[in-house]
Amino acid sequence: MKVGIAGAGAFGTALAMAEAAEGRAITLWARDPERARQMRRTRQNPARLPGVSLPENVSVTAEIEALGACDILLLAVPMQQLSAFLAAAAPLLSGKALVACAKGIDLATGRGPTAIIAEHCPDALPAVLTGPSFAADIARFLPTALTLACADDARGAGLQAALATPSLRLYRTTDVTGAELGGALKNVIAIAAGIVAGAGLGDSARAALITRGFAEMNRLAGRLGARPETLSGLSGLGDLVLTCSSLQSRNYRFGHALGAAEAFDPAITVEGAATARAAADLARRLGLEMPITEMVARLVAREITVEKAVAALLARPLREE
Repeated sequence: MKVGIAGAGAFGTALAMAEAAEGRAITLWARDPERARQMRRTRQNPARLPGVSLPENVSVTAEIEALGACDILLLAVPMQQLSAFLAAAAPLLSGKALVACAKGIDLATGRGPTAIIAEHCPDALPAVLTGPSFAADIARFLPTALTLACADDARGAGLQAALATPSLRLYRTTDVTGAELGGALKNVIAIAAGIVAGAGLGDSARAALITRGFAEMNRLAGRLGARPETLSGLSGLGDLVLTCSSLQSRNYRFGHALGAAEAFDPAITVEGAATARAAADLARRLGLEMPITEMVARLVAREITVEKAVAALLARPLREE
């Protein structure tokens, strides 16, 4: 089966390299024609993934029609752009396996990526690829384990076999809701962990924040039908540990800048910023308490200062764990 990747950012480029490792032809679509030309000429993506070279069996294009020849398409476009991309590409995607790689909740609809795929491409096979991973590690073929979620287990097994590589180990689940929400909500907690570090509140506070944040993740995901073991696996706890502990995480770096009152490059996509707002809205509608998520949403919107957010969290009534 021919594999294509939509989105030539850091993660999409890294996935193209991993999938090309076995020597098969891979199509990598870039939205910007100039970037596609530069990548074809230099075999590099220095702005997104410096220090690595694309193999010759990765074909870089800005022609969206090229994706029509692919059987499996990895959707490495930002979550808030996924709906627009699918609306434009839908006529090319009939009957294909569409694997969402974005981690987030759509701000406009409050839905995850597979629901958006089903809306625009109802006869496609929706799936999710998520879990603890940095693009730089994948691109350098360092061992990485991810969750592949597909409601159709038999077809999910086919995707698992097709997409796994010697350095990219895939674990399969049918719990699409849990995999989506684990990947989305951990970005919100990573922003919060970065804020704690940037504000100099200490490692003890960060550990407490991560633990209570994980409880919030389980609270919302459980209400929406996710299985607890999914949140305790790679797509939940595993991804949370990674992104709350490394400046390689864009969400953690963004939070660190917020906590330290430093500037942050607005050109960098921070999926957790929009997801915090979407998750807070969803929690309010469901009558769930998610105080950390709520504070992150307010901090991202510049409605509250870090000092006031910390004071508000510490002033909450004492309760059982």
